[in-house]
Amino acid sequence: MKNTIKTIALLFMVMALVSCDATRNANNKQKGTVIGAGSGAVIGGVIGNNVGSKNNSALGAIIGAVVGGVAGNAIGDKMDRQAERIEEEIPGAQVERVGEGINVVFDETSGVYFDTNKYTINAASSETLKKLANVFKEYPDTNILIEGHTDSTGPDNFNMTLSKQRATAVTSFLSNQGIPSGRFTTNWYGPNQPKYDNSTVDGRAKNRRVELAIIANEKMKKEAMEQSGN
Repeated sequence: MKNTIKTIALLFMVMALVSCDATRNANNKQKGTVIGAGSGAVIGGVIGNNVGSKNNSALGAIIGAVVGGVAGNAIGDKMDRQAERIEEEIPGAQVERVGEGINVVFDETSGVYFDTNKYTINAASSETLKKLANVFKEYPDTNILIEGHTDSTGPDNFNMTLSKQRATAVTSFLSNQGIPSGRFTTNWYGPNQPKYDNSTVDGRAKNRRVELAIIANEKMKKEAMEQSGN
């Protein structure tokens, strides 16, 4: 994990040197163009290989899927609008536009949460996921990675199983709302990818999360390439 973080940091430093001036004033969708034009597409692919595999994070899946150039700009524009819709429908969600994708995090304070040691979807989480499903229906040309995470309390094997059950429960719920199952990839990591300090109550609560990566599918990529003249 430490080596992965160092790799990401180094590659982002290189990318910053390549395109610092161009990206300083760019908005989210414009960053898609800049990344591709400034050799960031290659860097994004390297990052994707390091952190976008089944053994790593949502961030890598998003950056590893970068198209770049004018086509990336078109994809970024659609992702801007989808991110705005998620924020409108689910104000408590942590929604971040990254490159040409969207990273959404739900923890115990932001819309999708589970009772202690449970993985069934409760009433509050159900309402949130129904709203999310409606947004996914509005934007059918995206693929969705769903990840389950836990804090470090308890045995690792138990936490790994629990994170799998929770991620799978979210995927199944969304599929039952009419979202094609082929749009989903489901991963789980137990306590192995903490974002916050597990030695604090607040940190552990935030680490008990479900995280989503939303990226363009092949149809959206093809249309964006055609629109850009490639």
